[in-house]
Amino acid sequence: MRAAAVLACALALVPPALAADIAASSRVESVTVYPDGASVTRLTSVDLPAGASTVVLKGLPAAIDPASIRVAGEGSSAFAIGSVETRSVPGDPRPVMDAALEEKLKALREKRDITAARLEAGERRRAMVRRYAEASPEKLGPDAKPLDVAQWAGAWDAVGEALVKVNEELRVLAAELRTLDEEIAALERARPQPQKPGAPAFEAAIAVETSAALKATLTVTYRVSGAHWRPLYDARLDTGGPDKKASLELVRRAEIVQRTGEPWADVTLTVSTVRLAKGAGAPDLPPAWVAFREPVRRRDVTPSDAPRSAPAPAPTTAEERRAVPPQPAVEQQARLDAGPFQAAFTIPGRVTIPADGSPKAFRISGKTVTPELSLKTVPVLDPTAWLEAAFVNEEDAPLLPGHVAIHRDGVFVGRGQLALVPPGDKVTLAFGSDDRVKVARAPVNFRDEEPGFLGSSRTSLREFRTTVKNLHSFPVKITVIDRIPVSNDAAITVETLTQTTAPTEKIVEEKRGVMSWTWEYKPGEQKEIRLAYRLKWPADRDIVERPGTSR
Repeated sequence: MRAAAVLACALALVPPALAADIAASSRVESVTVYPDGASVTRLTSVDLPAGASTVVLKGLPAAIDPASIRVAGEGSSAFAIGSVETRSVPGDPRPVMDAALEEKLKALREKRDITAARLEAGERRRAMVRRYAEASPEKLGPDAKPLDVAQWAGAWDAVGEALVKVNEELRVLAAELRTLDEEIAALERARPQPQKPGAPAFEAAIAVETSAALKATLTVTYRVSGAHWRPLYDARLDTGGPDKKASLELVRRAEIVQRTGEPWADVTLTVSTVRLAKGAGAPDLPPAWVAFREPVRRRDVTPSDAPRSAPAPAPTTAEERRAVPPQPAVEQQARLDAGPFQAAFTIPGRVTIPADGSPKAFRISGKTVTPELSLKTVPVLDPTAWLEAAFVNEEDAPLLPGHVAIHRDGVFVGRGQLALVPPGDKVTLAFGSDDRVKVARAPVNFRDEEPGFLGSSRTSLREFRTTVKNLHSFPVKITVIDRIPVSNDAAITVETLTQTTAPTEKIVEEKRGVMSWTWEYKPGEQKEIRLAYRLKWPADRDIVERPGTSR
């Protein structure tokens, strides 16, 4: 009894064991990329002993936001997750390089050195042949005696053949050297940029406590900078024909670039329209005060103030393969998860995004609509009619600003720019010029009137005529845009005259003086638009017209 009491007292004096560190390996399971950042989810499986321990995840990217780390887990029995600590540790003094890539670069550089040496030897051989060809005949014979005239033709042929041969060898070697230089440059561009030697690395220490030993899976999610995606669009317009309606396919792609320092290999990838850098709320607007300016005394101024689909079974016999017609390839498309305030596209399958900043594009959506076709012309700048297609964005996700590759009837006609288009809003895209609409604009009256003997002002009358003719075999809607000058000075007046054809829109896009005429033109129909105005200003002043941005 006494021995048992002594043992109990001794155990009471032993300090409790410190939590053991468990180094756990992890892998990137999924990534959500935003227009200005990314959210990464890592998975790690660990064997946890009974009691308190600390799971350490090493090799986290330097671009991590420590405040964004969240940890969840599950195990064969219940356990508790305590504190999560992010700490900076010294980096590897010798960063690991891609061994296969470096070995290939080394082999290419060695081959280039050998080719360059052969090229130099060939150039020396050509120089020797040229020196022989330029030598005097008396020095070409044996014992420095003149070469017999009968042997001159043979010497010339030998020199010519030698030059042809050596020039061909040099051409082949120079081409090989250029090819090697291009391959080396391509590999150097594709080489991931290593971190600077000794650059700090990050690791996460996760405190856990269990009542018994168990197997657990931890999910660690964090936000990183150095990654983004931008939308790219393909707009393919089929203008149709007399018995076929026009159709427009708009394909949306996501181009992803990441320089986070961690490779995203074989991950589930999602792109989201949420912008992380905008913050959580609207900015606070302080009040503005106005007061009298106080004079500054000079003596107070100091210098310091300054999901995958299962593939169909393949035919097994030659007869079955011949019986199945060839099928066109179908481009994979992302799954859209749209909410009231954001939209996310999940790329099918598992993908890899390199960490060297190389862009990688994925198709995320595509839709075919029946557009409304029309033509627009601005003859004061260019007497060309431009085809436009308008449609409503019926997707649940907004169309973010981005570049558009424009195709019309299978022909690439150029690039355009798409502005932000919310769901339900109208989209208008231009699809190049239309040669079957003839536009002409010409002045018909241009008269300046000088002031009389007692006059105090000058006037100028200007009138233009625009003719538009539809050469199509079907009716088209055409909009003509023109302008009259506007004045911000009360001394200069602009008066629209009665000869002007009444516009269908008096102010276009809130631009003063800019108006438009939109009409339906039958096949072969021609219409005329008149624009006339009078300028009036003080006789002792001169005026000038120039394009402006005033509204």
